[in-house]
Amino acid sequence: MKYSRVFLDSIGYELPPVVVTSSELEQRLRPVYQALRMPEGQLEALTGISERRWWEPGYTLSQGAIAAARKALSQSNVSPSDIQVLIYAAVCREQFEPATACKVAAALGISHEAAVYDLSNACLGVLNGIVDIANRIELGQVRAGMVVSCETSREINDTIINDLLANRNLEVFKTSIATLTGGSGAVAVLVTDGSFRKEPRRQLLGGTNLSDPQHHGLCQWGLTTAAELGDRLGEHVLYAARQFMSTDSVAVLKYGVDLGNRTWRAFLTRLGWAAESIDKVICHQVGSAHRNHVLKALGIGQEKEFSTFEYLGNIGTVSLPLTAALAEERGFLLPGDRVGFLGIGSGLNCLMLGVEW
Repeated sequence: MKYSRVFLDSIGYELPPVVVTSSELEQRLRPVYQALRMPEGQLEALTGISERRWWEPGYTLSQGAIAAARKALSQSNVSPSDIQVLIYAAVCREQFEPATACKVAAALGISHEAAVYDLSNACLGVLNGIVDIANRIELGQVRAGMVVSCETSREINDTIINDLLANRNLEVFKTSIATLTGGSGAVAVLVTDGSFRKEPRRQLLGGTNLSDPQHHGLCQWGLTTAAELGDRLGEHVLYAARQFMSTDSVAVLKYGVDLGNRTWRAFLTRLGWAAESIDKVICHQVGSAHRNHVLKALGIGQEKEFSTFEYLGNIGTVSLPLTAALAEERGFLLPGDRVGFLGIGSGLNCLMLGVEW
């Protein structure tokens, strides 16, 4: 994919108020550590994550997405009535239907002629949403669209901690580590054709995606049937469902780095870039081991990468765009920089985008 008139007009974000340290999580898991004869401190040592954030109990996903969207709009000359596409792209959604995007669009006052829908693709959702809008802009169908996302990790972490306390074995602990790295946050990316500013910035030049769907079982998050409730009535049985998450972190890293390496080579070819000509990269935020292996495999120096996982954890779809926004605020991303967005998600799917900042 290549684009000639697509710009990331603004990026708004919202951070939750509750800071949760890795030490606090391990205090709750102390009986597990004692049963497995492991010293506390393993979580931060293995992941490099010292803290993450959670929303207050009862805070809804749409609230976070709406707050981030309003911030993105406040940084632009775009009004809600100008937005012709509104995509909600988080892993976490409020209901199976309607689309969470509908609630966000209603709160923002989006035009009734706008396309409003949810998009789901693990941690790549926001990047996929950007591509969807970019394609519409390049085709001349729309001038502006917005991708919003809000992720929450409080609920799944509480579930996993309870599971670990009930099943104090090493295998359960291994498949739960990735869950315990999860953070919360919200982001909104406003994508336009550049006509709303005299001097538009952050031009999206193109990108490449590759997939290895045979590895779809390595990282899973969903609902599982927990127990049958009540008596059978005719052919109907009532079940209780609960969240589960399981990750083979070693295999995800191995096959993810391999997929990332192949996507990186295709990405450079597609954009006509040389690796050394890229000034900065923003990666999906997983943890220190993932960051180090990816950068080494791609031949990218750590000085070119801006990370947030140490204090925000892995916020799923929110991680990469929110990190880009923080990198710009702190003077890491500068006008004229050639920037690579390097995204990867469960599935496995990899998407890399090139932006002239």
